Amino acid sequence: MESLHDQMRIFAGNSNPPLAREISRDLEIPLGEALVETFSDGEIRVEIKENVRGCDVFVIQSTCAPGNDNLMELLIMLDAFRRASAKRVTAVIPYYGYARQDRKVAPRVPISAKLVADLITTAGASRILTMDLHSGQIQGFFNIPVDNLYASPVLLQYMQDRIGREELIVVSPDAGGAQRARAFATKLNVAMAVIDKRRADANVVEEMNIIGEVQGKTSILIDDMVDTAGTIAMAAEALVRAGAKKVIGCCTHAVLSGKALDRINDSPMEEMVVTDTIPLSAKMAKCEKIMPLSVAPLIGEAIRRTHQEKSISSLF
Repeated sequence: MESLHDQMRIFAGNSNPPLAREISRDLEIPLGEALVETFSDGEIRVEIKENVRGCDVFVIQSTCAPGNDNLMELLIMLDAFRRASAKRVTAVIPYYGYARQDRKVAPRVPISAKLVADLITTAGASRILTMDLHSGQIQGFFNIPVDNLYASPVLLQYMQDRIGREELIVVSPDAGGAQRARAFATKLNVAMAVIDKRRADANVVEEMNIIGEVQGKTSILIDDMVDTAGTIAMAAEALVRAGAKKVIGCCTHAVLSGKALDRINDSPMEEMVVTDTIPLSAKMAKCEKIMPLSVAPLIGEAIRRTHQEKSISSLF
């Protein structure tokens, strides 16, 4: 009888080695041998070092910073596996970059999330396995199956263990995240609030108004990603001014660019809970306020179920 490793292979690019190794350990399948490096002029070179003909191949690669390099690595790896006659190639993208440009919000702007979807499909992906897409409609940009996982089971478990019986309220830092916050609040069986955010420019917030009662409650600020941390830091300050007992930040994708670390440290948030879909820099990892959680068991189980043709939705 063939083992699981005889039937499937797991490979990883250079974007998130710790997560890939943990997924490999959870599945008890060694990472496949692949050479992923750059030529002296910066072009990416990929060479698969083992036979994958007829195999179910999973390629783990977040398209986080440096986003363009990691995206090109993924595309070239997908092309290599397609040309090596893999039976099926699943692109496992814990963090899907360019997701914020998912519609036309002004004249003469691209829809980059759709462009990236076309590139990944053309490169040879048979299906996509990703986590907490910035917006649900991105699934429709692909003409291949997309499984959008949710980090909520991991985050919920931590919150339940961390907070216990405190009086809680789940807060969305903007109207766009209200559905995410509502689902989180329903699981915790608590109320929710929304912050009405007015933007002056990209990454610049002008005004915040709280819709909901946060007085005397522990507020859980939840978002899918934190980039410059400007929004979540301002939201935490607004909640404290409104009488929140304490504020805990929570997100799936810790992009944390620019002055994000300083803003988190200077904010009234007691803690910023994140997952490892994007690897933390050494400086970020040392920050006492940042609490990283692993989604490797969740992604690993989704990979196993994909290979075995079992339901993934039952995980949530």
